Amino acid sequence: MEWNNFGFIGLGLIGGSLAKTLKRVRPDCQIMAYTRTRKTAQQALEERVIDQICESPADTAFASCDYIFLCAPVGSNIEALHTLKEIVPESCILTDVGSVKSDIHQAASQLGLNGRFIGGHPMTGSEKSGFVNANAHLFENSYYIITPSEGSDPDRIESYRALATKFGALPIVLDYRQHDFVTAAVSHLPHLIAASLVNTVHDLDSKDEIMKMIAAGGFKDITRIASSSPEMWEHICISNRDNISKVMDTFIELLEESRDQMRAGNGQGIYRTFERSRDYRDSFSSSPLGAIKKIYTIYCDIVDESGAIATIATTLAVNGISIKNIGIVHNREFEDGVLRIEFYEEEPSLRAAEILRQHRYQVWVR
Repeated sequence: MEWNNFGFIGLGLIGGSLAKTLKRVRPDCQIMAYTRTRKTAQQALEERVIDQICESPADTAFASCDYIFLCAPVGSNIEALHTLKEIVPESCILTDVGSVKSDIHQAASQLGLNGRFIGGHPMTGSEKSGFVNANAHLFENSYYIITPSEGSDPDRIESYRALATKFGALPIVLDYRQHDFVTAAVSHLPHLIAASLVNTVHDLDSKDEIMKMIAAGGFKDITRIASSSPEMWEHICISNRDNISKVMDTFIELLEESRDQMRAGNGQGIYRTFERSRDYRDSFSSSPLGAIKKIYTIYCDIVDESGAIATIATTLAVNGISIKNIGIVHNREFEDGVLRIEFYEEEPSLRAAEILRQHRYQVWVR
């Protein structure tokens, strides 16, 4: 069955990207949305991402929806469930996009919405937030986890799976409790580690900020997600605190074990730590799946002369290759090449490397 009417509560990075994706894959669909900030809804309307602005979650226009995506913070989504329960028909699928599922599933159950509510978590995103950063290809080749409630109709689950597939995503159906434990390890803990690592350097740095100045690209890569929304991560950490705490306990134990090995000068133990992590990490798929998106990067050696960067940028532009970011690498301890160039997709990065090599540049692909 082809669904045509979609509602949104919230149009941030994920909600806005979902709406843009729907318009890309279903140009004839009708989208209505309520946003906390009127300016956001107005921008989405002007860009023809949505077709109608709703004044509140209680707007009766939502009664015509086949799907309603709850894309606000968890607390706001639960409040919206109370309201929407009285408005939308039994046929409407209520879903969310949050990275923690237990609280909203329990709320849906208490409201008697079992079967009508099906949780959703597109495991994608960016360190940036807001509708201004939304894009219509955010979900391509990313896992989209679907968490049915008890009593969910298999046909509704299948329709949701088919919709996620149209987004270009890879849908996986999980129990919501399993989902929360898995994401605690592979999504929530990495953000806490990144934030703690950045704060460690901040607290240990000298007044003239030498650590900050010479931080290598590798440090910036693994701490990039520390730039994510503090408000969003406050909600996530509180909502999933039990699972995150359990995962952190294991991480802290391993960190303390490594510290003890170094203090004891246990070279074999240190070697085994890095060997085990290397072997397991190398077994991961290189596909850009999951919440932390792969960055496609090449490094290029250039002569330090006026116009050198402009020449490379122009060469790639003439060949129709868009650059996401470009900058000089001042610390090359872990990297080859003085110029770091980032791309949105893998194929343009490989083409860029080949083109620059044809122009006699020395290039490394990462």
